[in-house]
Amino acid sequence: MDLILVGLNHKTAPIEIRECLAFSPEKLEEACLQVRDLHLLKETMILSTCNRVEIYALAQDPAPAVGELKRFLSAFHQYPLEKFEQSLYSPVGEEAVKHIFRVASSLDSMVVGETQILGQLKDAYETATGNKTAGPILHRLLPLAFHVAKRVRTETKIGNRAVSVSSVAVELARKIFETLEGKTALLIGAGEMIELATQHLVADGVGKVLVTNRTQERAVALAQKFGGEAVPFGQMEKGLVRADIVISATNSPDFVLGYDQMARVMKERKQTPLFLIDIADPRDVEPRVNDLENVYLYNIDHLQKVADENIQDREKEARKAEGIVEGEVAEFVRWYRSLALTPTIVALRQKFEGIREKELEKTLAHLPNLSEKERKFVEGLTAAIVNKILHSPLSQLKSVTDSARSDSYLDALQALFQLYVEEGGSTPGEEEEKSKK
Repeated sequence: MDLILVGLNHKTAPIEIRECLAFSPEKLEEACLQVRDLHLLKETMILSTCNRVEIYALAQDPAPAVGELKRFLSAFHQYPLEKFEQSLYSPVGEEAVKHIFRVASSLDSMVVGETQILGQLKDAYETATGNKTAGPILHRLLPLAFHVAKRVRTETKIGNRAVSVSSVAVELARKIFETLEGKTALLIGAGEMIELATQHLVADGVGKVLVTNRTQERAVALAQKFGGEAVPFGQMEKGLVRADIVISATNSPDFVLGYDQMARVMKERKQTPLFLIDIADPRDVEPRVNDLENVYLYNIDHLQKVADENIQDREKEARKAEGIVEGEVAEFVRWYRSLALTPTIVALRQKFEGIREKELEKTLAHLPNLSEKERKFVEGLTAAIVNKILHSPLSQLKSVTDSARSDSYLDALQALFQLYVEEGGSTPGEEEEKSKK
């Protein structure tokens, strides 16, 4: 059984593809259950964010299972596989473990060191747990991924300058305007990304904060939190006329700001420049809006340029973090491979113990005059001999880190000593022990 992963992210696919494959909150549970029912998979989890869509699973035969997941993505979203297959990555085994640890530690994020992805990964795990699609392997892997992320955060300085996509958006606005003092910002939406953006705007001294949202109560609550003003969603154009900066992040499946609407706004603004940052996925702002005079539109992909400037400052800390990840991956892989080793080791010990007990019984039958103390001494001697014989080969077997070599050792042991290990991992002896309990 191998851990497999099929996904794409901001590095491998443009936003046009990512938004077609993203799982909306309303559809996520349905998708989780459909993936769970795919016959080649065991234990599944879906991670869907602005920048990535990834499906994790356990599979006995990785190649066909990866193909099954690709076809699922295509069928579920009704999007032809040939349009996005080249954007997919599908690491298996140790590489898949390393990938999820790097994702949790934000080493694979658009902005290295941001913390938002960890919360999103925890939400994905909670959804998998709630829908009972996660099993013993994922229940060990995900908490360990969270532990790795915590180590990276506390043992390196990678988080000292960590910024989310929201903070990058504000940083970009600051670079364009030189200062945010006296500027008016309109926030469209009231979710986590908008709240983070508002925090950064206020910290950078923005003059006025306007908040609009389909649910007025949430807009009012967020505006009050930051000393801003709530704008009714139906009157959003009035806010657009007043604003210098607009940051939008909603869950709307359709454009929130269209070309014709923005053309009216710009006419009313008398062509005063307007800076738009669309950090939603799917996008909130119709791309054609950027063609309007004095409108400057940036989406998530554009923010990568700003993020790259921050990455250089974190490269040294990121290298330290990569070392932490490598060590934790090795620990997990050792544990995971021990699951395959254990049945063979148990079977080998049972084989030797069975031989020892039979030969001991024969020998003691020819030595009827031995005292109870002497009999226990002989029995202890034979047990010690078996342990000494097995110690070296079993230690060597446990120390092997290469999967192919480990498998060859197991095959050799099972063949040489005629060990029978059931496909599910249990030995006949183990089944007997279970039946006694």
